[in-house]
Amino acid sequence: MAAETTYVWAGQGPGGQRSQGELKCRSAAVAKAILRRQGISSIQVRIKRSQRASPFSGGGGRPNAGDIALFTRQVATMLRAGAPLVRAFGVVADGFGKPRMRDLVLAVRDQVAGGESFAAALRAHPQHFDALFCSLVDAGERAGALDAMLEQIAGYQEKAQSLKGKVKKAMTYPLAVVAVALVVSGILLIEVVPRFEEVFTGFGAELPAFTRWVIALSEWAGNAWLPMVAVAVAAAAGLWLAVRRSRAVRRAFDACVLKAPVAGGIIKMAVAARCARTLSTTFAAGVPLIEALDSVAGAAGNRLFEEAVVNIRNEVSTGQQLHRAMDSSGLFPAMMVQMVMIGEEAGAVDELLARAAGYYEEQVDNRVDNLTALMEPLIMSVLGVLIGGLVIAMYLPIFQLGAVVGG
Repeated sequence: MAAETTYVWAGQGPGGQRSQGELKCRSAAVAKAILRRQGISSIQVRIKRSQRASPFSGGGGRPNAGDIALFTRQVATMLRAGAPLVRAFGVVADGFGKPRMRDLVLAVRDQVAGGESFAAALRAHPQHFDALFCSLVDAGERAGALDAMLEQIAGYQEKAQSLKGKVKKAMTYPLAVVAVALVVSGILLIEVVPRFEEVFTGFGAELPAFTRWVIALSEWAGNAWLPMVAVAVAAAAGLWLAVRRSRAVRRAFDACVLKAPVAGGIIKMAVAARCARTLSTTFAAGVPLIEALDSVAGAAGNRLFEEAVVNIRNEVSTGQQLHRAMDSSGLFPAMMVQMVMIGEEAGAVDELLARAAGYYEEQVDNRVDNLTALMEPLIMSVLGVLIGGLVIAMYLPIFQLGAVVGG
């Protein structure tokens, strides 16, 4: 039995006066039926804000892209098995251990049970279901092939998540190791080197130049580490806010990312693959090319590519061929442009774009693996130079003293 939910309703009473209130029942459809029996017309019913999907009641963390992909796949499977849509929502909700995700699914179920379309129910939660997702679901409902469309969306989401994870791996692994190296070096400079300096003071002998330089660096780090950390945190927070709030800063940041050595090429290829996958999915769903390009621009994730896709959309809307517009942008790989050209000639743009997306996703995977394999010895060498250099600088006076005593 479905749990009862509190609904806020508004409508016209028997005398035509405006009425509103709250009602606790199992679904919006039941709420409307109760109100009609009371003589209320022009009824509008919605879930009480405190029980809506955002913010959700309960804990368990916000639903993430992986949760949405799993939800899509499970609903598609239930529909393929012949289950009614509302029933599918209930079964899928019961399978989620994360309370907020379960509340989101139940909120969508109640809206659909109340007479709204699936796409309209999803649009009520834009923080979890973007315009592309809602448009594809709408296309699936109109075509009477919602189960097939949801399977297609789930496949798209799973590939997008996999690609995002690979790019994140390429970016975070070297940064994490460098951060650890800096922390270890900082601890050695601030905590360990001063102890050695106290011992060296009792030697009464001139220290090697390398040791004196490390001690001077240690003294500077001991005095400056707190302001340096504060400046670094403030700079990082300022950059993050500027990137989020300023379109110009975000564009400059995205341009720098694409030009970064090694990683920039991987990110550029990943964004191109994402654009190809999005355009293939929307085009195959029967979405008109102009509208599909709007979805691609929103899913690009990079301002330069977003602007390029908008320009491509404008050129295509004036009669330009898609492959020529892509070529003139200068951002898409030549092979992808050639495949689009072949697809336009053969009437199979979605199929060729899907192949291009698969190829570039595989290339991203291979490059990330190669980058990781090449970075490991390089990072170990850097760590060895940093930490080994500090250790050698501290033991040089001891070696020197031993040589003098031995002589």
